[in-house]
Amino acid sequence: MEFGGIFLKDYMVQRVLEISEYILETKCTVRAAAKKFNVSKSTVHKDLSQRLVLIDPALSKKIKEVLEINKSERHIRGGKATKEKYLRQGNKI
Repeated sequence: MEFGGIFLKDYMVQRVLEISEYILETKCTVRAAAKKFNVSKSTVHKDLSQRLVLIDPALSKKIKEVLEINKSERHIRGGKATKEKYLRQGNKI
């Protein structure tokens, strides 16, 4: 399929749309979506930041909002993960 002079294969368009819908439904991170769809984080990021805007600009705007929220919360998730790691190791916090 051609989008603004850029050719995307059908399976790529399908993957971009499936990942986008999944992220909108679950509000998950790029890392979680990559794991779910068995692709790299780089692929998910490129799909969402470059390919989706060509395929569906309105959906792209919604996805960017979710990704911005996830980005603003990442330091909190990182802190929780570190805390859980130390608790699993038996250290006191």
